[in-house]
Order: sequence, then structure tokens, then C-alpha cells
Amino acid sequence: MNLRQALAGSGLDAREARLLLAEATGTSEASVLAYPERALGEAAEARFLDWAARRRSGEPVAYLLGRREFYGLSLEVSPAVLIPRPETELLVELALASIGPQAQARVLDLGAGSGAVALAIKRHRPRARLIAVEAEAAALQVAKRNAARLGLEIELRHGVWFQPVRGERFALIVSNPPYVAKGDPHLEQGDLRFEPRAALVAGDDGLAALRAIAEGAAAQLEPGGWILLEHGQDQHRAVQAFLAGGGLESVSSWADLAGIARVTGGKLKS
Repeated sequence: MNLRQALAGSGLDAREARLLLAEATGTSEASVLAYPERALGEAAEARFLDWAARRRSGEPVAYLLGRREFYGLSLEVSPAVLIPRPETELLVELALASIGPQAQARVLDLGAGSGAVALAIKRHRPRARLIAVEAEAAALQVAKRNAARLGLEIELRHGVWFQPVRGERFALIVSNPPYVAKGDPHLEQGDLRFEPRAALVAGDDGLAALRAIAEGAAAQLEPGGWILLEHGQDQHRAVQAFLAGGGLESVSSWADLAGIARVTGGKLKS
């Protein structure tokens, strides 16, 4: 089998097929396109055919390859963690805007997963002290490996939301918590079928985690400190109410590139 035959017979989207074939052969996508008559080695062919079959069954490409790009970082991912998504980059951008490049701010990331958000902030705000909390031990190990490989120092703690940081205060709290409602039909579609439910589902209405974090934030923020929460479509008004009810002011929401209100935040009075 040569590269052209592998691409034509994979049954995959052309872009995904090239990506998997390049990885299987240890070359680039450009090389796959430039030399379509090159024969696959036996091991590369077996690897590609296995990946193609798994992808046809719906398994995410990120899990097949074991990595995903996020905010300029190449991150290890596995079925233990949510796959970082482009819309979450808005959360990072807002976080970076809230703390200056030279600030030695204490920043808390709740629900660290792969460490994507905390590591992106640390890369661009090296003087900040990043503490990331994660409830799932397997996810915490993925985050630790990402931090070590990237050479970015963040402090990882095991626990649920604010439990591991009781009595501490932060200039900034960020979180991309679960916000999908139990029984949402999207959970049985696409990549979501393979991702950890604990990182996706938050109660019957999808708001349980957002409510808990928003209502507990004031006790963990420094005066003038901000909290920024990613959420789902049409959830911003509920999150605004949670933050205001929790004693925060300057409550606002920001839209992603698709025009969907994606992040809502509030500030503790100075």
C-alpha cells in the first residue's frame, strides 16, 4: 500500500487522514502530499489502519495522537482529560489582560484537566504564581507531565474546587468547569462520547459547578480580584446572577469568535 492508496481508502476526512498518515509514517502532512507514491512500511500501515478504524468509530483524533495544540502549546491529552478547545482560548486572553506581564499575582485555576489554561497563563505571565486544582487523580498526572515537559512551574493540588485552597486568596480565579446538563443529547454525539463525563456534566441543568464556584469565589479573592468562568451557550445570565449573588461587582460577559457569550466574570470590591 502506498500513501495515495491509504488516503483514498481510509474513509476519513482528507485533512484527518493526512494528519494520521503523517504521524504513522513519522513525516509531515506536506511530505504525504508531495510523495503520494511512497510505500508504507508494514508497521506504519498497521498503525494507520488501526487509527483510521478507531476514528471511523468516532474516537477523537486528539486521543489517537495523544496530543492537542492549545494557545501555542503542544499538550498531552488522554481519555482522562477534556480535549482543549479553541473557544477556551478566550478565557486565557481575558486572564492575561487582567494581570500585567510583570505582576507577581496569585492565580487559581479550578478544574485543571490537562493543565491547558494554567500552563498557557504561566507561559505568558511567568512571574505569576499558578495554582491549579483538579479532582481526578488521572487528569492531575497528565497536567503534571505537561508542566514538566514544557518546563513551566505550576503548583498542582488534588481536590474539589476550593477545598485544597481554603483560607488562601487570589488576584485571579479562572475555571472551565463542567457545564453540560445531564441527558443533553450532545453527549452522545461526536468527540463528547469519548470524553470524561465528570469534566462535562454538572447536574440536571448544567449549572451546578458554575453555581458552586461563583458563590464561593468572594471568600477566595483578594480585594479587587477577578474571577472568570467559561460556560455554555445561553448560560451567561445565570452565571451573572450567581456572581452578583455571591457579592461580586462589575459583572460582565464576553463573546467568543462565534458571537456566543462564552466567559462571564466579576470583581471583588477593593
